[in-house]
Amino acid sequence: SSPVPVDWYPTLAVVMVAVGLMFTASFFIYEATSSRRNRSLAKEIATATIASVFLGFGSLFVLLASGVYV
Repeated sequence: SSPVPVDWYPTLAVVMVAVGLMFTASFFIYEATSSRRNRSLAKEIATATIASVFLGFGSLFVLLASGVYV
């Protein structure tokens, strides 16, 4: 059995993709507005990692909610 109830799949998909897109937008805004001297590699890696985790799990739940069991 699944550790997450099947009824939660669509909600988790929307929430995780939305949070992932917000972190992605934050990453792009940070890259576009900060100068090369003021950029922090640790902040870039942390933001990109968080965005990729949320987008990865979000896409997994999108597939599960649509009936593609992976």
